[in-house]
Formats: sequence, C-alpha cells, structure tokens
Amino acid sequence: MEVGGSLAVANVQRMASSLKEVPNRYIRPELEVDRVVNDEHVSIPVIDMSKLVDGYGKLVDGDEESAKLLHSACRDWGFFQVINHGVAEEVILNMKDDVQEFFRQPLQLKMECAQLPNDLEGYGQAFVVSEEQKLDWGDMLFILTRPIEGRKMRFWPKVPSSFRATLDKYSSELEKLSVILLSSMARNLGLDPDELLSSFKEGSQSIRMNYYPPCKQASKVTGLSPHSDAGGLTLLTQVNQVQGLQIKKDGKWVPVDPIPGAFIVNIGDIIEIMSNGEYKSIEHRAVVNPEKERLSIAAFHNTNFNAMIGPLPAIISKDQKQAPNYKTVSAIDYIKLVVSCKLDGKGLVDQMKIQREAAPQNKST
Repeated sequence: MEVGGSLAVANVQRMASSLKEVPNRYIRPELEVDRVVNDEHVSIPVIDMSKLVDGYGKLVDGDEESAKLLHSACRDWGFFQVINHGVAEEVILNMKDDVQEFFRQPLQLKMECAQLPNDLEGYGQAFVVSEEQKLDWGDMLFILTRPIEGRKMRFWPKVPSSFRATLDKYSSELEKLSVILLSSMARNLGLDPDELLSSFKEGSQSIRMNYYPPCKQASKVTGLSPHSDAGGLTLLTQVNQVQGLQIKKDGKWVPVDPIPGAFIVNIGDIIEIMSNGEYKSIEHRAVVNPEKERLSIAAFHNTNFNAMIGPLPAIISKDQKQAPNYKTVSAIDYIKLVVSCKLDGKGLVDQMKIQREAAPQNKST
C-alpha cells in the first residue's frame, strides 16, 4: 500500500561535521520571539504504573489517586512520564546502545537502509513535502515494526548484528505497555476498555530513531518542527542525557527533563479525536545543542488499518447533549492525510474538526 513519502534532502549529520555556516533553509526566525519557561518547578506529571497494574500487568482497581492523576495528565497536559512500567532495563539499554552504534556508522553504511520514493520507512527525513519549506536539523531511521507480517526487512539495519533482535524485543515490550496505558485511559473516560482497544487490536506500531547533531547556531534551528503526533499514543525514551524535548503549555515552551529509566508518554491526535476532545494532543518540538549530539527513540502506537478514526460512539452516547467535534474517516484516508502534510502545529487536528456556524443571536425589537 503506497501512501506517500518524503522528498530527499541533504544528510544533516554529515553536513554538520564540516559546515561553517548553517544554510538559510534551516534558519527559523520565529525562534527569536518564542518564550521558553525556565522554572524548574514546572514539569509534566509522573505516573507510577505499579499503582495501576498488578504484577502480571493487569489493571487493578488500585490507587484511585493515581488513576485521577493519569486522567488529569491526559486531559490537562497531554504529556507525562511513567515509572515502574515493567519494561526491563536491559531491553531499554540494548535498544539505546544499538541505536547509537547505527548512527556512528559511515554514511555509506547507513544509506543501505535509505528511504525509497513513496515510502515512509527507512533512513532519511520525514514530512518534507515541498522544495520551499524549512528543514529540521536532524536525521532519522523510521521503521514499521507491527504488524509483524508488514515488516520490510530491507529497512532494518544489519549492523550492529544485534539490532534486529533488539528492536523486535523492544517493539514487543512497548506494545504491551501501550495496551495497559490505553486500557487505563479508557477506564478513566468511563468506557469499557474494549471500546477503545478494539481499534488498536493488531494495530500498527512504528519506531522513529532520531539523531540531532550539534549546531553552533543552535538557537536559530529546530531539531524537529512544532507538531502534535498524528497517531494514538507515543512512548519516547531519550538515548543520551542531552535535553531537547519541549512541549507547549499555555502559549509557552516547557522543557521536559527525562527521568532515567522512565518513558515519556504523549497523547496523539487519534486519541484526541476518539475521546471527542476530552484528551488533547499537545504541540511539542525538539531543539538542538550547540556542542552535543542528542538521540531519542519514539514508538508510535496507532489503530489497525480497518479502524474508523472519529469520536467513539460510546463517548457520544454517554452524554446525549454532546455532539461529535471531529469528522470520522477511514484509517487509510487518515494516513494519507498525515503524510501529505508538513509538520505544522496542530494543523492536522484542525482539518479533522467539524466547523459549526455560530448560533444566531436573538434580537429584541
């Protein structure tokens, strides 16, 4: 199934190693007026998963306070960190090590996994849809990991030799964690978990490994343009201890300081749409460091290809006064819409919103 791809652009990692001045296509004038919060007391919520599930990873009635904290994190922040999540430290460390080793390879070896025309997967860039748009200061390796039968091994690195087995294990463990999180969210929305999980059963999972080279003009470039994630649920781990993720809260950019061993979780556009806006995806971006490289791994969990993307009927019927705030489209049409757009804030969600005319005002004579 062809859904579109990204235009080919220069490799940033190689360019950064020899460049004296950043090309104008990477310079972002708007960064000069952006407001960044530097208050250490402002931070995203932290969820202790051990209070929401038992030792077998099953949901329990558990700690009502923790359930409320998760609900408010999804509703008011759209971002949170999870600790005691059940994914073995060894699985995470192996994934980090192999990703670092992949990006250390000469460009010629990395290009063996290069993107192909009209394909999202592979090594390169994403969401470059025109020759005029501004570019991000970073490279990525993007792989569709689930469903397993849909894997294209041509894009899976052979070096390091452990990469494929490591990614397979990492993919499996994060899928299990995503199911637990989605079940918890469904319960907090007053739903039977199956009413949400049925759309994600045998759904797609993709993993994007990001490399942001250092840049001497770091304050003028963006590692990843401001956007909200188009999918359902994203689980992010930072590979090295170089901060770069920022989320937009109340019109200001808030840096996220990752907790070692935790996953940073964020609500995607699909969950916003399915919850009819109760949970909201949040605009975020990656900035770069003037002296140090930064690496991260994002795992996106999406619906299956047969799902319909729209407000869940159970959400609408639960409150008879509530009307759908978003359109309903097939998963395939939604994917095509995603890949045809550049990263642009919450532009995708705006396209999915139902625009209603304001009710006429009564005029007295």
